[in-house]
Amino acid sequence: MAAPLELFCWKGDYGLPSVDVDCLTVLAYAKFAGAPLKVHKITNPWRSPTGTLPALKTMEEGSISQPSKIIIHLRKQKYNADYDLSAKEGADTLAFVSLLEEKLLPALIYTLWIDSKNYVDVTRCWYAENISFPLNFLLPNRIHGQQLEKLRLIREDPVLEPGEQLEKELYRDAFECMTLLSQRLGSQKFFFGDSPSSLDAYVFAHLAPLLKIKLPNGKLQQHLNSLNNLQQYCINILALYFPFDAREAPNRKIHVQPDSSDFDNEPHKRRNQILSVLFAVGAMLGYAILTGIVTIKRERPQLKNFSHDDGDEDDED
Repeated sequence: MAAPLELFCWKGDYGLPSVDVDCLTVLAYAKFAGAPLKVHKITNPWRSPTGTLPALKTMEEGSISQPSKIIIHLRKQKYNADYDLSAKEGADTLAFVSLLEEKLLPALIYTLWIDSKNYVDVTRCWYAENISFPLNFLLPNRIHGQQLEKLRLIREDPVLEPGEQLEKELYRDAFECMTLLSQRLGSQKFFFGDSPSSLDAYVFAHLAPLLKIKLPNGKLQQHLNSLNNLQQYCINILALYFPFDAREAPNRKIHVQPDSSDFDNEPHKRRNQILSVLFAVGAMLGYAILTGIVTIKRERPQLKNFSHDDGDEDDED
């Protein structure tokens, strides 16, 4: 019997099987296709075989990251959620996935990782509470930086900075994308009828966090909640394929900082960044010494041999 495929992904919370969009995509596709995965839900990407999440450990191709590549591998193993799609439906899938990645994903990154209120009060708090010490002082800010770079890459702007104008543009595109998805879904159970496909995995993964994670600044959530069919679509997928995770999570209190605007303003921003880095470096060094990764060699002081004939040391002028 072949060894089961092993999937490493971010753990779940808020009634979701994972808090990460890419991990949600793979988990949903695997459920839809009936792929028997051994799932490791973790909070340290460095524990995965690729150092990133999600990651699929296979016998044939080693370890694979990125949702699209993982889905391709599962299809090669005969776990194909798109088997019954027509050529037109296959083309529609590619078009809608591109639309999601160009129009909805940037706004999702912005609302979870860039919006200062949401990041400080919710996103950073969750990762800091769930990642083990001392990485919880390092990884949230590291992921924050990676998400900002990802946003710049999608927008093709290497010097893009957060601001009101950017937020308006991103949310406008996201609202249009969600409205279009709602119109395309209509009254159907899934996008191509009664059976879920890879498109459903991508759509669910991008919408479910907005549905379940309570955010202080919830403009995207408000628009999603106005689209009843998309809202019910996500609820149905959670109930059908992730019933254990979909159980209502206990009410979480939002961690409100005394003045989260300090996060964006100088000199507080620079001060906080420097203190975070110094603390993280100190914590990592302490952890490395305690676990034996780094050892400190102590040399015994050598005694000088003094001649019994001379009571004084030689002086050199």
